[in-house]
Amino acid sequence: MAAVSANRRNVRLPPEVNRVLYVRNLPFNITGEEMYEIFGKYGAIRQIRLGDTKATKGTAFVVYEDIFDAKNAVDHLSGFNVANRYLIVLYNQRRERKK
Repeated sequence: MAAVSANRRNVRLPPEVNRVLYVRNLPFNITGEEMYEIFGKYGAIRQIRLGDTKATKGTAFVVYEDIFDAKNAVDHLSGFNVANRYLIVLYNQRRERKK
């Protein structure tokens, strides 16, 4: 297992890849437990935050412990069908705050 870990550290990832994923097009009634079931298959999850306002329903942030697990989730879950909705899974892009 240590060899796999060492190999992962030597891989260069594109700059947009990070541990925080932004998920869109979720069913409005999806639960946190269902999210853990879907996204947890790809690695340890630190946090999931489901949108709960009118403007954020159907979206979520998923934070993985490991960046490679997040990349694996994006690679496998983009376009994944959940309750007849195709997920849009993106890396969260931090917005620069205007001064």
